[in-house]
Amino acid sequence: MTRQAILNGAAAAFDATGYGSTSLSDVAKHAGVTKGALYFHFSSKEALAQALVEEQQQYAELLADVPRPGVQTLIDMGHRMAHGLRHDVRLRAGVRLVVEFGSFGSPDPAPYSAWINAIRDCLVHAQARGDVQTGINVTDLANVLSSAFTGLQLTSHVLTARKDLDDRVTDLWRFLLPGVVPPRRVSRFEPAGSPECRAELGLPPLSEGESDKA
Repeated sequence: MTRQAILNGAAAAFDATGYGSTSLSDVAKHAGVTKGALYFHFSSKEALAQALVEEQQQYAELLADVPRPGVQTLIDMGHRMAHGLRHDVRLRAGVRLVVEFGSFGSPDPAPYSAWINAIRDCLVHAQARGDVQTGINVTDLANVLSSAFTGLQLTSHVLTARKDLDDRVTDLWRFLLPGVVPPRRVSRFEPAGSPECRAELGLPPLSEGESDKA
């Protein structure tokens, strides 16, 4: 319980002020623990940050557990990430740390590579089923998708505190699907998220007109 409280406190501190401006005293204050308790579980601020970075990578690992991963799997994961970024401070902090570590000092490619590889694996299955055009290099597409979501969530954070992130994820796929999926199969996929995904996230079901527009 103490470890989880420390991670929650660290997430709140990193999310609010970023890695460089957060001290271990800030973490202890947010977590409601002593510095001694903090050091018992984490040897440094770097160790705390790394634990949160590894947590956000668990979202990518979920893709490997889907029985028949494909295009809709990736669409739904984008909406799950959007929901998590609005409601889960630990995910927000982990993503912020990944972006910060990739922008300053010695960039760590591991978190980006993990996402790119997980997305590529979904696309490999989709392409084998005929849901991705045969001429597309799925590694390149995975790189574009990972980069696009990173940019979308950063822009949404600045402009609307991520309130419009679901809409932006929907737009991303609405524009991409015609260039990625064979024309006869585009209608199989729902850019706004599958009914199961929307129900899981507490999003309202799409009307027929909304679904057609999406």
